Amino acid sequence: MEFDLTLYGITDTKNSCELSLCEQVEQAILGGITILQYREKELTGEAKKKEAIAVRDVCRAYGVPFIINDDVALAVEIDADGVHLGQGDMEISMARRLLEGTENSEEHQKIIGITAKTVEQAKMAELGGADYLGSGAVFSTATKLDAKPLPHEMLDRICESVSIPVVAIGGIERENILHLKGRKMSGFAVVGGIFRQKNIRTATEELKKLAMETLEK
Repeated sequence: MEFDLTLYGITDTKNSCELSLCEQVEQAILGGITILQYREKELTGEAKKKEAIAVRDVCRAYGVPFIINDDVALAVEIDADGVHLGQGDMEISMARRLLEGTENSEEHQKIIGITAKTVEQAKMAELGGADYLGSGAVFSTATKLDAKPLPHEMLDRICESVSIPVVAIGGIERENILHLKGRKMSGFAVVGGIFRQKNIRTATEELKKLAMETLEK
């Protein structure tokens, strides 16, 4: 499945926005996100499934790939476009088999992303069949207070060690994204810089322009 990592939105269900999550996602899509990850740590069961389906439907209406964080079973159940897994989550081969019914299809129909903070993790993820990597935190972040900062030089080393794309994540906002100019990532994963803004669409539009400028060679 083809996908564009330029601006990877990750939902933040703890924000104080008056809009529903679906409305927030639509505003982010209209602002220019190229892929969306549904990340929900509080809801479970039918409530989580119902919300995920609603967000999935918004993404599909606009042709934006819809990824679920961690929850492979939910991704399978609602036919999401893929999952993002951490180092302690399900093995890639198992996730692929559950999502697609096979471990070794020539063309992946589903997207599997893996968090990688070291060159070794990156190489193992690529070898295991990951479609992209998420590496960070490249800046301090309020989303994961325990996240250890990833030196930008290490981000480059990770990018150089694999042939699959790498998305930078962690505290990325309009004020600091240009600090990553000249690095070798393929895109930027953003939580608060999109979903904690008063005007999500405008903030996303501004961030998208900066992201494209940052990625210019």
